[in-house]
Amino acid sequence: MSDERRADGPVEGPAPKAVREADGSGGADRDDRAGGTGRSKENRENRGDRESEESTEGKEGKEPGEKNEAGADGDEAAERERERERAAGRFKEHTRDPLAEEQDEGGPTDLAAASRTRRATRMLFDAGRDLTTFDRSFFHSAHIGDIHLRMDARQSGAGLRGGPVPDEELRRLRRVHVEPQGYVRLRDALTARRLLVLGAAPGTGRTSTALSLLDEVTAADGRDAGPAARSRVRRVDPDGGVRQLAESLGGEGEDAEHGTGYLLELTLTRPGVLPPDEMDLDELASALVRRRAFAVIVVAVGSAANPLLAGRYGMRCPPAPTEELLTTRLRELLEDHAAAVPDAAAGLERLLARAEELAVREEVRDAVGLDDLRPVEAELLASLLARHVLDGLPYEELLAGCRSLAAAQAQEWFAGVDRVPAALPAGAERGAGRPDTASLLHPVAFRIALAVLGGASYSAVAAAAHLLTWELSVQCDPDRTPARPLFCDDPESDRALSRAELTDGRVEVAGVEVPARLIWYRGSALPSAVLTELWDRHFPVRAPVVRWLRLLADDPRSQVWMRAAVAAGELCVRDFDHGHTELIRPLAEAATPRRRIFAATMLDQAAGHDSHRAAVHRLVGDWSRSGTKPLRWTAAMALGYGNAAATTDDALDALARIGVRDGGEQLAVASFNVVRLLALPDGGRVLRRMAEWTHHKREEYQDLGLVTTVRLALTTVDEVLTDDPGSPLGDRGDWPLPLALAATRPELVPAMADLLWTALHTARSRDVAQDALEALLRTAVRGDGAEWTRPGLAALLPALAPEENDRRRLDWLLRRMMNDPEDPLPDAQARSLWWLAVAPRGRRIREEDRDG
Repeated sequence: MSDERRADGPVEGPAPKAVREADGSGGADRDDRAGGTGRSKENRENRGDRESEESTEGKEGKEPGEKNEAGADGDEAAERERERERAAGRFKEHTRDPLAEEQDEGGPTDLAAASRTRRATRMLFDAGRDLTTFDRSFFHSAHIGDIHLRMDARQSGAGLRGGPVPDEELRRLRRVHVEPQGYVRLRDALTARRLLVLGAAPGTGRTSTALSLLDEVTAADGRDAGPAARSRVRRVDPDGGVRQLAESLGGEGEDAEHGTGYLLELTLTRPGVLPPDEMDLDELASALVRRRAFAVIVVAVGSAANPLLAGRYGMRCPPAPTEELLTTRLRELLEDHAAAVPDAAAGLERLLARAEELAVREEVRDAVGLDDLRPVEAELLASLLARHVLDGLPYEELLAGCRSLAAAQAQEWFAGVDRVPAALPAGAERGAGRPDTASLLHPVAFRIALAVLGGASYSAVAAAAHLLTWELSVQCDPDRTPARPLFCDDPESDRALSRAELTDGRVEVAGVEVPARLIWYRGSALPSAVLTELWDRHFPVRAPVVRWLRLLADDPRSQVWMRAAVAAGELCVRDFDHGHTELIRPLAEAATPRRRIFAATMLDQAAGHDSHRAAVHRLVGDWSRSGTKPLRWTAAMALGYGNAAATTDDALDALARIGVRDGGEQLAVASFNVVRLLALPDGGRVLRRMAEWTHHKREEYQDLGLVTTVRLALTTVDEVLTDDPGSPLGDRGDWPLPLALAATRPELVPAMADLLWTALHTARSRDVAQDALEALLRTAVRGDGAEWTRPGLAALLPALAPEENDRRRLDWLLRRMMNDPEDPLPDAQARSLWWLAVAPRGRRIREEDRDG
């Protein structure tokens, strides 16, 4: 590409040179024209090392005869040039990303990905479910009229063993049972084989479905003829298992009566309990055929039950639909009360409509925080709604009761989990070890990992769950190395046991988005409920969870370590003393930047709560003044979020203290976090402070202002965007921050242009500032020709190049970009960029020529 090519080709209007000559503004005062604060000759002289001064230093004011040797002046000039290059090199080092030391020089860092992950994760905890105010109250039982409100219905079947199912229970079941999808297929399979192994997660209505199936098939078989007939359905003591039931059916007695339906609920997680094999099931099926009886074996999904569900008798039980389940429960509760009014049918419909309208109210749905309800939860919610519409329950208590649903689920998940591995099988010797500890603890570990990493890829959550399973197993059974089977994972069971769902999405890998399967809780309340239950009610588990969180802090994937940092911050809010001692302080003093950012994110998360904001302000302020180097670094990252100081001025003061201390050793991290504050509404104040730094008499403050200016030009919106969903920057994530600000907040353009001009005209920052300006210019259009940041450049360039010298520099830079052997700028783009900078004057000159 020829060196004669210029950016001012004849595309429109006169050539740039003619434009400059016709403009006649080369000697105009820059500050008056552009609204700048540091472009006058006086300000350049105050700076002490501006380009014009350094280039002439040693060349003026000396007579030729002052030096005896002709080469002395040349040596001094060469030394000054080497010193200038060393200063420029140090300056360039200060503009590196805070995470750059962990990655290849010049390679991408994951700050933008981490920022996006943080915004997505905070939504899981900010949706009206502040952990510090999370309502832990529970209703246990209450009466209003004939309605008996029971909030402990989850435990109602805990003590049931063997025996007949009362007819009253079967009659109520016929009235209120909601058939799940595929119910007819289950019934047909039971009718054909006489035996059905029904698998589902606990609490999903699997037992009710089993009883309903047995009630139907035994009734259809003619078992209920005669008033003296015994109960058609019986529960079987699970201690005996399948073999004992088969043996009882082979003998004579009341337990082996013909045409009976048997319900057996197997618990496969107890020590020494093995699932029945296919031969045991075949023997039971043969006995059932001889007795013309039926049996349903209910098991919880999981690795132990997988062989049963994969066999000829196994089928999975889907959950009942939530809306139909709730409506059925509401109608049952309101029927008796509606019967007391003259028009019973109309009264029932009015009450039912009011309750259903209340159930879909946004505030109530948010308080419930569950995407779908299990039968017990639907009954509890229906009881609360019925009580409220009958004027017996205040609205605030209704919301409190709704919030307790997710909390009750979390309590059920964790209650007594380690009692099973703590027990030894019959006949086992003491010290033999606890059986299958890792397998028993894995579902719990998966729920915790999902609460911390919800929204990440399934593989990331599964890997974190296995890591936590190891930590929990070692804590629970320190004398035995935990073993984890390699081919027994069941993703479907993990989802069912954790009320999770998989969705198609995308994750970032090395800065590139790729398709992935993402996993979430089916309910916004569950992550907070799980973490609250874990931290408040199970203190011994804190030690392995803390070790696990520290391991996640070292994970190179932003979707993992940033999500873990946000969740760890929420845990610290529950007990800040413990969180500071075990997590925040150790990670803030760590050697690696990622761990320190992890600690800073925890501090910011805690500062988002009114109860902890003042404490975080004091802690971060102390670290910025008198902390060690790692603590000051961590304080700078925390200040960049915008919550770690009382005001923006306080944050800028603290960042300046960190940046200028020890000869600017931490200038890079301080400047980066000043730029992060520019994404906040108070960006004008930040720019004014940057201008003050560049005018400061001390070189350390000048460097802080210059480095921050260059850093501003090198930073994208995604790297600094806050949580505000209404930010005008939100749809410009891949824009350079100054261009996004210029397009959305034009009042900031003069200040940004003045700062960038100063960096371009200062010797030690000139090279990196020119490279940064070139990077900005190349973002005008995308690779496919679509418009990108052109509106921002159209706002910024005229303010950056209002004079002849500035336009000459821009012209030189555009020609350099056009002649770049590796990535030449197309002629049309170069001319377009040129006219963006001079178009206002070009139009004025053309109009004057036309009028003349």
